[in-house]
Amino acid sequence: MRVILLLSIFLMSVFVRAQEQKDRRTNDLKVGLVLSGGGAKGLAHIGVLKVIDSLGVRIDYVSGTSMGAIVGSLYASGYSGKEIDSIFKSVNFDNIIIDNIPRQAKTYYERENSERYALTLPFDGFKLRLPTALSRGQNTFNLLSELTLHVKNISDFNELPIPFFCMTTNMETGQAVLLDKGNLAQAVMASGALPTLFQPVTIDDGVYIDGGVVNNYPLDEMKAKGVDLIIGVDVQDALSKSKDLKSATEILYQIQNYKTLSDMVKKIEKTDIYIKPDITNFNVISFDQGEDIIKNGVLAANKNIEALEDVVSKQHTHRKQQPLIKHLDSISINGIQIHGNETYTRAYILGKLKLKSNSKVKYSDFSSGVNNLIATSNFDNFTYDLRPSKNKPGYDLITHVKETTKKTALKLALHYDDLYKSAALVNVTTKRLLTNNDVMSFDLVLGDNLRYNFEYYIDKGFYWSIGVRSRFNQFNRNVSADILLRDEDSDLNKIDIELRDITNQFYIQTQFVNDMALSFGAEHKYLNISSETITDTPESSESTFENRSYYSGFAKVNYDSYDNKYFPKNGVYFNADFHWYFYATSNTTDFDQFSIAKADIGYAFKLSNKFSASLLAEGGFSIGGNESPFLNFTLGGYGGNLINNFKSFYGYDWLSVSGDAFVKSTFKIDYEFALKHHLTASANLANIENNLFSSGEWLTSPDYTGYALGYGWDSFLGPIEATYSFSPETKESVWFLNIGFWF
Repeated sequence: MRVILLLSIFLMSVFVRAQEQKDRRTNDLKVGLVLSGGGAKGLAHIGVLKVIDSLGVRIDYVSGTSMGAIVGSLYASGYSGKEIDSIFKSVNFDNIIIDNIPRQAKTYYERENSERYALTLPFDGFKLRLPTALSRGQNTFNLLSELTLHVKNISDFNELPIPFFCMTTNMETGQAVLLDKGNLAQAVMASGALPTLFQPVTIDDGVYIDGGVVNNYPLDEMKAKGVDLIIGVDVQDALSKSKDLKSATEILYQIQNYKTLSDMVKKIEKTDIYIKPDITNFNVISFDQGEDIIKNGVLAANKNIEALEDVVSKQHTHRKQQPLIKHLDSISINGIQIHGNETYTRAYILGKLKLKSNSKVKYSDFSSGVNNLIATSNFDNFTYDLRPSKNKPGYDLITHVKETTKKTALKLALHYDDLYKSAALVNVTTKRLLTNNDVMSFDLVLGDNLRYNFEYYIDKGFYWSIGVRSRFNQFNRNVSADILLRDEDSDLNKIDIELRDITNQFYIQTQFVNDMALSFGAEHKYLNISSETITDTPESSESTFENRSYYSGFAKVNYDSYDNKYFPKNGVYFNADFHWYFYATSNTTDFDQFSIAKADIGYAFKLSNKFSASLLAEGGFSIGGNESPFLNFTLGGYGGNLINNFKSFYGYDWLSVSGDAFVKSTFKIDYEFALKHHLTASANLANIENNLFSSGEWLTSPDYTGYALGYGWDSFLGPIEATYSFSPETKESVWFLNIGFWF
């Protein structure tokens, strides 16, 4: 009996303890977290998450809209608030928002094309249209895909470390749509596709835009998940005054707020712990103030610390400690599927991606390949999913491309410099004119000096591409009399000349890597140089110094890994050019064949976060009887995209000194004191004269030196620069001003 009694007491205690544990589990507080949209103001969510983590609040469900979806998806996939903070501090939001593609991802032709124009508009059917958005969101998608790679095996968001859903809006019906399955990065992109800023996102048969248009605070949807308590973080603005609405994005956000703010009155009442960070001094694109916004999120959460601590006291289990998320340096890609391509072949797409099935690639190279494909501008959209392979380690790459239907674009730019003066550029570019890989571009430059540039290019990538180019330049300028007359006894210092140059080229080009190209071709050049300052005869009104056509063959090697064409912080630049002039039409002098060889090599490197430096060495020489003064090397002025053998030189005005051979070096220090605003200090030195290398003068101390201080702004119009320069030889100073891209 005693044994039976003891056994009964033991069984009873076990039952009671099991029941208590069951009751504890049953009564354990289930918490849902709702994060509203708000653009850059949504960075305040990170500050709130840091406080939640520090207190030990267990979140059982996460939902979000727009920026709330981005932050919420990272938290749900296993990142802590501190880790998300570190991620966002390392993000360049300018590159993310405007979809800036690294120069290295573009072919040489694409680089030249993108670094000439300030505005591009669709122009198909001779109808001018506005772009659908400022950005296609590709960089954002790439970043989210990389950050969520560790949960790529999860297509049901309820199976994430914390169950998650986000809200988006069906663009055709205007209905709110809850996304809790599929590609996590793509779903979050759909939730955050703010109209005019990001392109709509296509998922299966639906097209979606920002969820905040209809439901910016998915509280009711969270309640339907069966949570006991809701913590809501609201970063929505109150309605703004008209004087504060200074951009299209802010106006659209105001319109969006009309409905959402009226809905918020009831939603706030239903929110158990309502956290409202102070975001009055920020707007939807205030990403440069991210640290302050995150701090305000911390402050707002701390105001609710008692309520949050009460939640912790009612939770009997705590959030499991997630293992540290390791970002993969490389990935194995087993199979590759491509969907949506019609015009462009699988081989073309894989060639741009630089991918093969059953291969291992660095993740950085994979991202670079995606950029290569997007840089072609042949695709409006490119999404991908890396799904873990079933039978072996690694991933299957599932891609979806949307080929652009826009073949023709109107491109515009403005420019001013001291040589060509004011200019407005109007360009028409059309693709797939004769083949799937060709592009035709025509620049018409209107202003003080009428110019044009025509190009037709068949892009074969790493195979031999074919190009045709025709360019007309003209300008009027006072130049040194020595360059034209070659008479040391002349009483003239300056001669006002009119120069016209027409250059036509046919060439073939191949790329060894994205940064390196080799070209061979044939060239016709017509030069006409005249002046009214002096005359040939008393009866004539002008003197003609040059009026003939030259025919040549040429070879070029280019290597360019600069991260920025105009304000490089790192990279190497090399350009070598050889022209053999084998024939010229008749002129006042007989023609002797001659050749011109020249090369430039530059190196840019960072000294600190704000300071960078660059070195540039240049040299060239003629072989044979070069009789044209304007095919000689000529130093002076400051500019880019210069014709023939004109070379910039601080301290000297345009076209000041000339010779058939030269050496030159330039050293520049760049201080980026604010984003895209630069202060520069430069020094250059050179030797230039006829027969420089045979005389040995190129090894002596420099005959020409110049120094410069400048300010530059890397604006959307292109570089805007004001430069003061001085030369100790002439004891004179020269100011240079240029505005906009060089063309």
